[in-house]
Amino acid sequence: MSQQYKRILLKLSGEALMGQYDFGYDADILTQTASEVVKQHRSGTQIALVIGGGNIFRGAGLAQAGIDRVSADQMGMLATVMNALAVKDAINKLGVNCRVMSALKIDQLGEEFSALKAREYLDEGNIVIFAAGTGNPYFTTDSAASLRAVEIQADLLLKATKVDGIYDSDPMKNPDAKRYDTLSFDEAVSKELGVMDLTAMVLCRENNMPLCVFNMFEKGNLEKIINGDKQAGTLVFV
Repeated sequence: MSQQYKRILLKLSGEALMGQYDFGYDADILTQTASEVVKQHRSGTQIALVIGGGNIFRGAGLAQAGIDRVSADQMGMLATVMNALAVKDAINKLGVNCRVMSALKIDQLGEEFSALKAREYLDEGNIVIFAAGTGNPYFTTDSAASLRAVEIQADLLLKATKVDGIYDSDPMKNPDAKRYDTLSFDEAVSKELGVMDLTAMVLCRENNMPLCVFNMFEKGNLEKIINGDKQAGTLVFV
């Protein structure tokens, strides 16, 4: 099966990195995630990542606890930088160059984001991780992933979840939940399926950026998606 997508952006939640724990990192999950990404990188796919920070801090939750929303979101952005460094280290240990580009200026930890430079790094054979969201409060890492995917001219935005696609209700709670093979962005928004936040969905729709929701943690699924297997996730498009 030949590759269908040359350049992708993979969105991972911070919670995914916790694995069996309630906070922080599961070393096995870090290694597994890095291995899946590196395998596809070595097969010729250009890969960039955006990683959430929910395993450490979640800005909205901190704001609900009484912290100023701007400060809370900035703390969340810093959590994504920590996660970017953790995943970068796991990728480097597998012998692949990985760059961290941050929306916040943190020169000793990663360089400032530039869409042009990011595309150059990808063309040169680096994996690139985008940290600190958009650099602005009130925007989620879903929105950051959509924005970065458009900016680097990715062929596909992938959102990794713990289920194998998009359902009309929570399949963990409803055994009769209906799975969608494909959806339009308008359908996903009107049905309020909670795929990504509205800003992220509209950004993808307006820029004709296809989105695939899939289970990253079933071994081999990332490869299936990149190779065009339509059963490995739900594809959302204009």
